[in-house]
Amino acid sequence: MDANKLLNLYTAGERNFNRANLHQANLSEADLRGINLAEADLSGANFSQANLSGCNLSRANLTDADLNGANLKGANLSEVNLIGADLIKANLEQTNLTRADLRSANFILANLLDANLSEAEMSGADLSGANLRNANLIGSNINEAEIQDADLIEAIITELESTGEILHIGLSHKWITWAGSY
Repeated sequence: MDANKLLNLYTAGERNFNRANLHQANLSEADLRGINLAEADLSGANFSQANLSGCNLSRANLTDADLNGANLKGANLSEVNLIGADLIKANLEQTNLTRADLRSANFILANLLDANLSEAEMSGADLSGANLRNANLIGSNINEAEIQDADLIEAIITELESTGEILHIGLSHKWITWAGSY
């Protein structure tokens, strides 16, 4: 499926694009509120400045995707693959990022207020200047994440997350690859 076909179907009222293949699609500035892209291949896609509030991206592959300035407020990104993705100044307020793979993702100045990052893998992620107020970080690995100047006021975190003693045994991510297979 290409970006134009998705936009046309979305405009016509379709919201379910579960497992869609939109590898490297350009959907910058698109208004896709409430869309279902669960298990979709969105690797390398451009969603900069897009409105994805309330969407379902659970188990989607967003490797190296551009989500700079995107609005993902209240979205479901559980078990999502955001390895190497750019989310500079993205709005992830109240977003579910449970068990997400955020390795080497760029969250500089992102808004993660009230986000659920429990059991997320964040080694190598850059959260410099990010708003993590009231975020749930229980069971997440932030040991090798850059959190300089991040706002962690009232974030739910224990010593285990910051010392790297969390073991993610049994994480079973199942993402769609750009070729469309698991």
